[in-house]
Amino acid sequence: MEMTGEQLIPLTQDATWRALNDTAILKDCIPGCETIEQISDTEYQITMTAKVGPVSAKFKGKMTLSDVDPPRAYTLVFEGQGGVAGFAKGQANVQLSPEAEGTRLGYAVKAMIGGKLAQVGARLIDGVAKKMAEQFFTAFNANASGKD
Repeated sequence: MEMTGEQLIPLTQDATWRALNDTAILKDCIPGCETIEQISDTEYQITMTAKVGPVSAKFKGKMTLSDVDPPRAYTLVFEGQGGVAGFAKGQANVQLSPEAEGTRLGYAVKAMIGGKLAQVGARLIDGVAKKMAEQFFTAFNANASGKD
């Protein structure tokens, strides 16, 4: 499953970059996120709950930043285990570019799941994944720009 989108953030590119690397902002914006802890400059431990149709699972996993090009871009890679519900893997390529009104944040997300979660149907999973990505970037925009 893949999706793309963009948001216009009413902040400078540097301020948007700082917000994208702020664990408190990320925790508030990731749907279902319970904890996020930075363990190195590029690694985070994360715990989150996700519901796909009738299946709800708590995921424990790791987020890693790669291809870091401050303040322009990075790739965020997630790998998590949800116990009997299965696993989730994904990555988001995030690009920032300056605009007159602020910063254009473009993203391309790829996600893959397995186990019991994968059995509920691709269409349902795609819808939930798209909704979660949109919720994150909309919440990020509001949170980072102080509109929440």
